[in-house]
Amino acid sequence: MSKTNRPNEAAIPQKWRQCNGRQLSKLLKSSLLWLEKNHEKVNELNVFPVPDGDTGTNMLLTMRAAYDQIRDSEETAIGKVTQALAHGALMGARGNSGVILSQIWRGLAHGLKDKEAATAQDIADAFVEAADTAYKGVMRPVEGTILTVVREGSLEAQDAAAKSTDLRFVLERILERSQQALERTPELLPVLKQAGVVDSGGQGFVFILEGMLRYVSGAREEMKEMMETVAPVPAQALAAPTEGELEFPYDVQFILLGDDLNVVQVRDTIDAMGDSTVVVGDEKTIKVHVHVKDPGEPLSYGTRMGRVMDVVVENMQQQMEDIITPTAGSAAQGPVEVAPAPVEPVVKAGEIGVVAVVAGEGLADIFRSLGAAGIVNGGQTNNPSTEEIYEAVEQVPTDKVIILPNNKNIILAAEAACELSQKEVKVIPTRTAPQGISAMLFLKPAGDLAEVWEEMASASQEVASGEITIATRSVTLDGVTVEAGEVIGLADGRLCTSGREIHQVLVDTLKSMEIEARELLSVYYGEDVTAAEAEAIVAEIQLLYPDIEIELLPGGQSHYHYILGAE
Repeated sequence: MSKTNRPNEAAIPQKWRQCNGRQLSKLLKSSLLWLEKNHEKVNELNVFPVPDGDTGTNMLLTMRAAYDQIRDSEETAIGKVTQALAHGALMGARGNSGVILSQIWRGLAHGLKDKEAATAQDIADAFVEAADTAYKGVMRPVEGTILTVVREGSLEAQDAAAKSTDLRFVLERILERSQQALERTPELLPVLKQAGVVDSGGQGFVFILEGMLRYVSGAREEMKEMMETVAPVPAQALAAPTEGELEFPYDVQFILLGDDLNVVQVRDTIDAMGDSTVVVGDEKTIKVHVHVKDPGEPLSYGTRMGRVMDVVVENMQQQMEDIITPTAGSAAQGPVEVAPAPVEPVVKAGEIGVVAVVAGEGLADIFRSLGAAGIVNGGQTNNPSTEEIYEAVEQVPTDKVIILPNNKNIILAAEAACELSQKEVKVIPTRTAPQGISAMLFLKPAGDLAEVWEEMASASQEVASGEITIATRSVTLDGVTVEAGEVIGLADGRLCTSGREIHQVLVDTLKSMEIEARELLSVYYGEDVTAAEAEAIVAEIQLLYPDIEIELLPGGQSHYHYILGAE
């Protein structure tokens, strides 16, 4: 039951009867600040004691990307502000939690479309649409997660709006019901109860709501003091430079705002101006990135089409020269890795190209050797954004692409990138690198996309996967008691053993993978393991299982000492 008292309608200030775009921007900034302050608390709620407890970080990066779209906007219409917010959230979404959060903003934006300002009932209706959109964005919705928290909050929003026109009252009620739903998540999802935690995504969403309420309540001054601490999302690093004159030396980025914008037409026009083109968005907001000879050309085009904001122009030629031959007074850059000479693409137009998300240069090399046309750096603790995956898809020189996320927390972002692209793109929901490698063995670039996808997806399920890492916290889960700092083993994503010695944990993990029934074991050792150490442990395994063929390969992955694949 709600503890929030209904306000006196006659005493409600006019500014709290409606919310425009400017007011919403302030609330969202406060949300971002509060999430930034508390995102590590969200990370600590990770169910499994493995170094991938990054739900809070993923939600924070998604919120930063969303807020960057409205940071400097003077727009007052709440419908336009939420459209820009939703687009930023989608492009910057990281991990499953970030993708679901972007769907929440997408639903809210659709519910407030074309509105100048929103009443309490408008907000309540949009909140219901936000919950519905978030549920539809997940293939198999699970109760006891952020989805439950959002849905419960939307139900309370409807009840509150029917009782008062005060937006503060509605927000208080939404937060109160969401907190209650969060507290009940362990009762709905047994694994949370085992781990002794509430749902991390739900907690992150509650922090977002708390941030809004703190701005309108007594903590407003505290939030104002934090207002200047929000930094923009860092721009992606430039590729390693090569000597010589660049054909298109200027990197130009901007946001194009307008009405009835044609994304395809804008993309084609911008692409004709240079290279490395990325143009994404909708009829209201388009993000443009291109390398050109004259930065004025795309900017002039943008101003003819609509309103241009968030303009970034960088002289890559000058940056390259400063790195290769530092000018007087410039900081020493150290050795420069010169990019190799261009090679023939591994996939040609009309064929099937694969984009793989991979953690570790060794694993990346393996995927490249098997024919992957695009590699996205990512994995545990480093979930790439929807935009990063989308850009990799667009850079593959063919219109038929398969994405291998190779991590359970990247699947939703991969699916979101798939929906953004105009190409024929399919996702194989691989949860580990060995699954992705097994799928790659069945890639037939010249084959039919649907048939090749089906064969690769089937092959990905034929491999058993194992992971050896260090526990980040103490927990009892699936009958295994773990102390923080111990070595732990996971078999197909399930915690199966723990101990002090890597060798014993690895052997126990192999037993859980039913290694006796397998013929080939692939061992990928991480960046913290030397080749000699890996060779020694493989020699011991070979003595235990003399009939199994074992291959040892450098994976280069962080956090995980060994990744195992058994076929």
